[in-house]
Amino acid sequence: MFSPLGQLPPRRAFLADMGMGFTGLALGAMLNRDGVARADWAPPTGKPYFPPKAKSVIWLFMAGGVSQMESFDPKPMLTKYGGKTIGETPFADVQDPKKLAIEKVAALDANGQQRNTLYPMQIGFRKYGESGVEISDWFPHIGNQVDKLAIVRSMWTTDSNHGAQVQFHTGRHKNDGLFPTLGAWVHYGLGAINDNLPQFISIGQRESHFKREGNYLGPTHDSVPLRIDPSNPLDYGSPERPVSRESRSIGQNLISELNAMRGIEYPNDPALAARIASYELAFQMQTSIPNLVDFSKETKETHALYGLDKPHCREFGMQLLAARRLVEQGVRFVQVYHGSVVAQGSWDAHSSLKANHEENALQVDQPIGALLEDLDRRGLLDETLVVFASEFGRTPGSQGADGRDHHIFGFTVWMAGGGLKRGVVHGATDEIGFHAVEDRHYVTDIHATILHQLGLDSRKLEIPGRKRLEIDHGKPIREIIA
Repeated sequence: MFSPLGQLPPRRAFLADMGMGFTGLALGAMLNRDGVARADWAPPTGKPYFPPKAKSVIWLFMAGGVSQMESFDPKPMLTKYGGKTIGETPFADVQDPKKLAIEKVAALDANGQQRNTLYPMQIGFRKYGESGVEISDWFPHIGNQVDKLAIVRSMWTTDSNHGAQVQFHTGRHKNDGLFPTLGAWVHYGLGAINDNLPQFISIGQRESHFKREGNYLGPTHDSVPLRIDPSNPLDYGSPERPVSRESRSIGQNLISELNAMRGIEYPNDPALAARIASYELAFQMQTSIPNLVDFSKETKETHALYGLDKPHCREFGMQLLAARRLVEQGVRFVQVYHGSVVAQGSWDAHSSLKANHEENALQVDQPIGALLEDLDRRGLLDETLVVFASEFGRTPGSQGADGRDHHIFGFTVWMAGGGLKRGVVHGATDEIGFHAVEDRHYVTDIHATILHQLGLDSRKLEIPGRKRLEIDHGKPIREIIA
């Protein structure tokens, strides 16, 4: 890379450019001309840019699209006008083409279509807590924790098909290409709290749309998939035959020496850097991870709190108990997927919405309520941000006889802990839950809020040659920050 007059390039940068030959030198000249030279940029230090309010994030993602009007945003007008077309109601203007223009269609198919006949609400609501916020009867355990929640009822996105699963994590539409996820940015920006554990963990079956979370940040910033099984929690976590810890240590040291030698020749190889880091971390995780997913030392009361004694919520309860134990031991970002058994996600209620959401809510409601209660009583909620999200909502109109289609124009996300206000509702959709109309927020506003609470500034996390758009950064939702 060319340097300003009188300044010598760093040794590794010089070796890297020489290794690329004249192509590398030419590229260096062009990057310098375009203002993205290495001399003008420094990577994150691993420390927050300003005092953080939160240390860790537990990201709960419901794959398939949760209905906003049957969960956290009641719309009695749907029942009042149920069976009528939108054009026959006072709300016909919701289908004004100008209001629908935010949609970017990834693939023309039967999904994400306008549904014109209003479908009545399929479940009741009641007020909970001192805040008196209304929550669906499908989520009574979350309702009991409502005074801990900051509910954002005015979300919108642009992908009307399930690429929105990736869009919610990256901020970018599928047609734009692949970009790092929020978890990868957090991993990139902050150093480890506990060197014996990965800082970015995924639990549950991820959507098929995902390839690598780190993308252009490099494989070092991908998540580590975790199974809740003490005997086999990690892929390739144990040797095929019994090996003593001393022998493992000798092998680890040899691998480190060989990788260091290789690193001199290829100092900027992200795959090599990721491999070195993974070997070092894997050695530490062989003992630390199995202990974290072994719940034998948890009390019977804690097992019952998370619903581990109930078949319908045992699996998700174990995942959330593991999430609590992970942040307790210093993991930065834990993402937990629910419903990713197929590409679209099991919350995708194109038909039989009532049966679908009732079953899924039974699986997640008690464990999520338990997580909030457990974190709070242990003094961890103030430093842990819990997020409940889904890629989009569902249409006010019916699909077929008893379903709802994908809906990008207005839906709900809630957060709790991590320095946010408690027991508040921010933003609103219109009277039938069609459009976000008050304090509208694109999905990266959620990202910006989380990064802000962690003490990070996304604009300082940019890397040379990867200019981000303004919408990529989003804006922190100040109204819900304590």
